[in-house]
Amino acid sequence: MEPQLGYSAICFSEFLSEDGKIDTIERDEERIKAAIQNIKEIGLEGKINVFKGDAVDLLPEFDENYDLIFIDAAKGKYPFFLEQALRLSKVGTLIIADNVLYKGYVMSDYNKHKQRTAVRNLREYIKIALEDPKLESKILEVGDGLCVSEVISKS
Repeated sequence: MEPQLGYSAICFSEFLSEDGKIDTIERDEERIKAAIQNIKEIGLEGKINVFKGDAVDLLPEFDENYDLIFIDAAKGKYPFFLEQALRLSKVGTLIIADNVLYKGYVMSDYNKHKQRTAVRNLREYIKIALEDPKLESKILEVGDGLCVSEVISKS
């Protein structure tokens, strides 16, 4: 098994109900093949659906209500992903965003050109998550930072 590919979905599958499903999105063709192979080797191909393409393009087409949404993608797109997560959620949904502190840059005065957009958008994500009255959120200084939000209202 090639490490990391499909890893999050495989880990989350441990907590699925008997009829539960996981939808995951991957855009790189080689990573898709490896993730599907890893999922198949563990016998989870009936539980984990791998969608092929860019999450920015695919998410607006989704219309499920999810119990948990895990965001670990392009850091510069996190505010968009939060907007989509809220749309795809219900009261009680957990939204977990990985790497929100981004090497410590997000909480510092970091302003170098190379990562400026990602840092700015991660700061925006955190601000929205902490201030939106539909969410109850906490930032956990675990790894590269997790933002865990519970949807407490849809209006």
